[in-house]
Amino acid sequence: MATTNATLIWSIANKLRGPYQPNQYGDVILPFTILRRLDAILAPTKEAVLAEHEKFLNSGIDPFVVLKSKFGLPFFNTSVWDFGKLAADPTGLADNLLDYIEGFSPNIRDVFDGFKLPELIDDLDKKDRLFLIVKDFANVDLHPDRVSGHDMGYIFEELIRKFAESNNAQAGDHFTPREVIALMVNLLYADKDLELTAPGIVRTIYDPAAGTGGMLSVAYDHLVKMNPDAKPVLYGQEINPRSYAMCKSDMIIKGQSVDNIYEGDTLVDDGFTGEHFDFLLSNPPFGVEWKTQQKQVTDEHQQQGFAGRFGPGLPRVSDGSLLFLMHLIKKMRPVRKPGDQGSRLAIVLNGSPLFTGGAGSGESNIRQWIIENDLLDAIIALPTDMFYNTGISTYIWILDNAKSDERKGKVQLINAVDMYGKMRKSLGSKRKELRPQDIQKICELYDAFRHDDDPDQPALSKVFNNADFGYRTITVERPLQLRFHVTDDTADLVLASKAITKLPTSDQDAVRDASTALTGRSWTNRDAFVTELKTALKAAGMAKVGAPVVKAIWTTIGQHDPDADVVTTKGKPEPDTSLRDTENVPLSEDIDDYFAREVLPHVPDAWIDHEKTKTGYEIPFTRHFYRYTPPRSLEEIRKDLRQLVEEIQAMLAEVGA
Repeated sequence: MATTNATLIWSIANKLRGPYQPNQYGDVILPFTILRRLDAILAPTKEAVLAEHEKFLNSGIDPFVVLKSKFGLPFFNTSVWDFGKLAADPTGLADNLLDYIEGFSPNIRDVFDGFKLPELIDDLDKKDRLFLIVKDFANVDLHPDRVSGHDMGYIFEELIRKFAESNNAQAGDHFTPREVIALMVNLLYADKDLELTAPGIVRTIYDPAAGTGGMLSVAYDHLVKMNPDAKPVLYGQEINPRSYAMCKSDMIIKGQSVDNIYEGDTLVDDGFTGEHFDFLLSNPPFGVEWKTQQKQVTDEHQQQGFAGRFGPGLPRVSDGSLLFLMHLIKKMRPVRKPGDQGSRLAIVLNGSPLFTGGAGSGESNIRQWIIENDLLDAIIALPTDMFYNTGISTYIWILDNAKSDERKGKVQLINAVDMYGKMRKSLGSKRKELRPQDIQKICELYDAFRHDDDPDQPALSKVFNNADFGYRTITVERPLQLRFHVTDDTADLVLASKAITKLPTSDQDAVRDASTALTGRSWTNRDAFVTELKTALKAAGMAKVGAPVVKAIWTTIGQHDPDADVVTTKGKPEPDTSLRDTENVPLSEDIDDYFAREVLPHVPDAWIDHEKTKTGYEIPFTRHFYRYTPPRSLEEIRKDLRQLVEEIQAMLAEVGA
């Protein structure tokens, strides 16, 4: 029923051929579908609403409050027009249609602003397509008695999908594949069956990058399917006006409240400050820079710290996805005592948040805060080519601030990269899809919470302790050992160094004369070289031999020599910055034991600068599931080569014959 009606409605787009390209059809079909559905919903009370509105027109009373209370409708229209009357009067259609739109209550009117409907009406009118579109839509019966809210929801979602197919370049910006959402929602509700099937439960669901509302819609439908008595309350925010309009429209069509759908930039204009939700899910933009929001986000991080949303740290400006994750975590219900239900969160991210940034970086600090607070529950690696606008690897992160006893202190990784079916027709970059059996398999792996460690079988699920993802980056220093051999070339390098070129001409001449006096000689002890250097500079006429000048000369001339004396200051060896190295030591290992085992056997004179030690966290997902494949034997390769040679010889013989 839904698909048939969606196809019927989409066929109206045939009237747009010529002046409009196929990727523009959705810009017309979607808002007019909304308009026609609202018209059908309001039809039974149209005359009564007009009469009541006339009665209170000059009374000073807000008509929205009165009409909503009396007729039980979440919206109304006070224009005398409807689709039937509009189609019957083609002469003034554009003006009449604009008057009709203006007649809607304010909570609906912004939907049409998002679609830029006034401008669209003017364009359709100029291209002689407006009457054709209105007439065809007037003949589509979308009355609630004929098309239920549930069916209408599927019709609209099918139209959005068709719009995404015809507009692949932008589809990924606002449309997440439905099977990916289904997997996220299944994982989101996992372990909550008893709680969610209780009679009359009320649960809040939130998406800060709502797009067209697909995630909210699937989460709503799934919960109601589990428990028809459940009362899901949806909250969402969307920055793109058209996507916001589609999201709000979808909810209106299904008879859901749209009071909690907010238009704005989540990162700088939080529409739900201080609020918390039961279930949170999102597919924020992949790899999108946040330079335009940088000042406000940085100010919140620096001024509010952990009282704000971005206390743990800030990622590099080239990718803001971790900002959305921190925002979502801030919206989770706090768990202050045993028995508090907390919240569960599902978010789609690319591979970058798993490992980008070393110890001490913003990304690492964010991962550290999440894992050390035992918020990360599971990560599922999806197949590539799953999304419309990118073929890159993607991952679903599941967070829970009230884990079951079994999962506390643990993180589960599920490798689902090979669980997919190939699509018969590619949609942009999307060439694969999750089949029902794939979703079921992933959910079973999650429920089983198993750790695959059989080396002869490919691992699908692994369970780790939180600390397994942590490490300390130690700085390994080696002593500075320099040999000083003065030549004409080194003298020229000294004179060209920045510190020397800033000296007065007389002092530069002194440096030149001193270098000439020392040419041909060598030292393996810095202090001995510096002593003779100072003497030579004074002899050459430099009145005051400053430490910066001396350092500039010996650092320019000195070359590493493992047989030279170690350079010391106050009895302690100075580190050679050119030999400085770092090592990542797992949190589960003792630093000194690691150093003695892995470093000292190779560089016995090394030491650790403990002041530079930093703690970091990363999730090397691919490494944990890597399986070594031995190369083919030489005999196999020779056999193949002999076969190829024989085939080539046979082909040449045929050509020669």
